Amino acid sequence: QVQLVESGGGSVQAGGSLRLSCASSRSIFSINTMGWYRQAPEKQRELVAGITSGGSTNYADSVKGRFTISRDNAKNTVYLQMKGLRPEDTAVYYCAATQGISFYWGQGTQVTVSS
Repeated sequence: QVQLVESGGGSVQAGGSLRLSCASSRSIFSINTMGWYRQAPEKQRELVAGITSGGSTNYADSVKGRFTISRDNAKNTVYLQMKGLRPEDTAVYYCAATQGISFYWGQGTQVTVSS
């Protein structure tokens, strides 16, 4: 089992920045992939960014150049640095981890961007 706890959400104005953190109950060194998803009201959950154990990253087209995912294995934490936030980035952001055939979710943290 892997427990994930997100933090860092909040309310900002358009153009602002936030950094989300995801703390894992287990060492993330051995976790295959970690990522951030988001779900806006009445929309499907979508992948925002992912990072592999080897450090490879991928991003949704809508956030490329604005968001950066990183991982600190020593702290068992994954981060999502968000800059240039837009109202359309408003959503609940979820941390996720893939370990073998298992998939784990955090409880989510709200990000609200006002225009």
